[in-house]
Amino acid sequence: MTPDELFDDIAADLAHHGATAGAMFGKRALKAHGKAFACLKDDYLAFKLGDGTPAHAEALTLTGAELFDPSGKHRPFKDWVAVPHTHAAQWARLAETALNSLSSYPGCRAPRGVPPDGSSSVISHRQARAQ
Repeated sequence: MTPDELFDDIAADLAHHGATAGAMFGKRALKAHGKAFACLKDDYLAFKLGDGTPAHAEALTLTGAELFDPSGKHRPFKDWVAVPHTHAAQWARLAETALNSLSSYPGCRAPRGVPPDGSSSVISHRQARAQ
């Protein structure tokens, strides 16, 4: 599956949580409540995971992952991790984590329809569709 196709699948899976496809810096992005939480640049999908969080640290351990530098001018966003397509199997989980973490940023509220226990996750929806 290409990065664009996977992005479309993730967008569809997260739509019931209030996520919408949009743009950020001229690139395809996923947003909720007007705030971007994922951005597709070339073969990388970047996620706003929050500097210092366990999810951010874990994402940076993936081979090829790096802080997201949308301008390419060595000014990375500290809260964002760009994960290469070689780890596409992790993208849906990381997108859901990024969406859920939006409520920790000032001015953002929890995504619509996301239960605190995570019982209605992207992963469970994807598994249900596969059955």
